[in-house]
Amino acid sequence: MKLVVGLGNPGLQYGGTRHNAGYMVVEQLARDLGATLKQESRFNAAVGEGRLAGEKVILAEPLTYMNLSGEAVSKLLSWYKLTAKDLVVVYDDFALALGQLRVRPDGTAGGHNGIASLIQHQGGKNVFDRVRVGIGPVPPGWKTADFVLGRFSPDERKQLDETIPRACQATICVVRHGVDMAMQEYNGSKPAL
Repeated sequence: MKLVVGLGNPGLQYGGTRHNAGYMVVEQLARDLGATLKQESRFNAAVGEGRLAGEKVILAEPLTYMNLSGEAVSKLLSWYKLTAKDLVVVYDDFALALGQLRVRPDGTAGGHNGIASLIQHQGGKNVFDRVRVGIGPVPPGWKTADFVLGRFSPDERKQLDETIPRACQATICVVRHGVDMAMQEYNGSKPAL
C-alpha cells in the first residue's frame, strides 16, 4: 500500500493557485483511479482510496494549510500503519520551469514549507519519494510568496493542463515500478510548446 499526498492550501481563495499544483495532480489521479476524495476530520485531510495494479493506494490532500502539512500526513501514516518509505508527495516547485518534472527519493525541503513540515513530523527523516511539478521561474521583482499564491495566466494554465497528466503518470510509475524508473523516465521532461 502507498500513500500519495498532494500538497496545497484548502479553500476557494487558494483554488487554482500555483502552490496548489500538488492538489491538482492528486485530484486528477483520483478521477483516473475512480476514487472520491472526502474530508476526514480525524486526519484533517481529504482522503480517497483507489487501486493500482492490484495494490491499494491512499490519495490525500492535507487540509492543514501548506505550512502544517506534516501534521495530517503523520496521522495518515500512523492510521494506515505505513512508513515514510510508503509515502509519495506531489508538490509545486518554483525552482523548476513551468511544465518540468523532477522525481526524487529524498532530499532537503529546498525552501518549501510543506516539505519542511513533513520532514519535521517524520523526526527529521527525509526519505520519502517526491514528484515535483515546475511552476517557475519567479519573475524578477516578485516576492516568492506572492508568486506561489498567485494564479496561472491562461497560457500558463494551458501548459499546466498538459503537465498534470504527465505528473500523474510519473506518480503512478513511482508507485508501480519505483522511484529509480520514474526518475529515468520523467526527470527534466517537459512538453513541447
